[in-house]
Amino acid sequence: MKFLWFHLMPYKELPDDFKDKHPSVWVDIHSSLFDPRRAHHMYNDFLDELEYAAECGYDAICCNEHHSNGYGLMPSPNLVASALARRTTDTAICVLGNSLALYNPPTRVAEEFAMIDCISGGRLIAGFPVGTPMDTTYAYGTNPSQLRDRYYEAHDLVLRAWTEKETFAFNGRYNQQRYVNIWPRPIQQPHPPIWIPGAGLSSTAEYVVGLDHCFCHLSYYGTKNAETVSDRYWELVASKGRDDNPYRYSFLQLIGVGETDAEAEDLYAKHAEYFFHKLLYTPSYYQAIPGCLDYNGMVQALHHNPRAAINLRELKAKDLYDRGFVMVGSPKTVRERLMDGVKRLRIGHLLSLLHFGSMPTELCKKNIDLFARDVLPHLAPLWDDMYEDRWWPERLRAKHPIAGASAALAS
Repeated sequence: MKFLWFHLMPYKELPDDFKDKHPSVWVDIHSSLFDPRRAHHMYNDFLDELEYAAECGYDAICCNEHHSNGYGLMPSPNLVASALARRTTDTAICVLGNSLALYNPPTRVAEEFAMIDCISGGRLIAGFPVGTPMDTTYAYGTNPSQLRDRYYEAHDLVLRAWTEKETFAFNGRYNQQRYVNIWPRPIQQPHPPIWIPGAGLSSTAEYVVGLDHCFCHLSYYGTKNAETVSDRYWELVASKGRDDNPYRYSFLQLIGVGETDAEAEDLYAKHAEYFFHKLLYTPSYYQAIPGCLDYNGMVQALHHNPRAAINLRELKAKDLYDRGFVMVGSPKTVRERLMDGVKRLRIGHLLSLLHFGSMPTELCKKNIDLFARDVLPHLAPLWDDMYEDRWWPERLRAKHPIAGASAALAS
């Protein structure tokens, strides 16, 4: 299997009383809370951490797009990815991704992703999220009833721009372009691998499986709570006549590794609480916008939505650990729990969130080191002799050596 080091780039210095005085970190978070001089240091620390993860042997480094919020300070992940493409050599660059419906015209995405692919030498993984209601409807003013149709049309336009050799005209409902002829063009042919994230199993997953892209399950509730969604996902895969290749399924997990279980629980407690109390928590009036969900997604949300009963701002670190939202422990504890979850859910790509909340760089690098040295080698060989990863940059499919892999297998 493969491991992606996923960075959200959160604002790390929200005040202690933030959750008591502010309704949310999204959309209307007050500008007075943002210190550009402190953000200068944060951005450079974040880039150092991503580059360090690449040096430590992670298969990919990953960034994403959000707007008007403190949860993730990347309104343009392409800026981050272009810097990383220049500073790394044998690690995939996963942009997860560009919210296609927000770009006018969407060929901007085709051009910029092609540019990153060229800079990196063909290492781009192209992510196409639909986007959260906070980003799409509130921050960018997209009509929610048009969001998915705009997204589907933009997806088709970008793929045609990458794959058609001749200049063509595109006459869609939302995009009309007389001349589509992108320069530069991607190295990877017919196009970079496409990954599409979703928070659960809705029409997005069905769309992804139908197109044979990689589905990224971004639940934030851990492998311990994802069995129902993963079972339904694999049933959907079978119903569409697709194979059971684990690499078509990616999963995100928050992880904190310490020398011992007790040390890990202590080290990551306040950063886990910061993440769930201040960053991930979103009021329902920002999420439940009529039109953003399709009919099937709305029915699912009304009939089976266990998240609605969870108040993230009330959960203490022990609750987050016990529920599996954050997986913490010694290397042995983490690798055993991860192995169980990976096999149970059939995960081919693990989006390991090893920086979360207010975590300082020193602790983040300790987490990177312990995971890369004492956890990753034990899981990396899983699936290799049974399946081909068709959703990975071709030049990187022969995995680079991981220190300690032979010893881990022997144990």
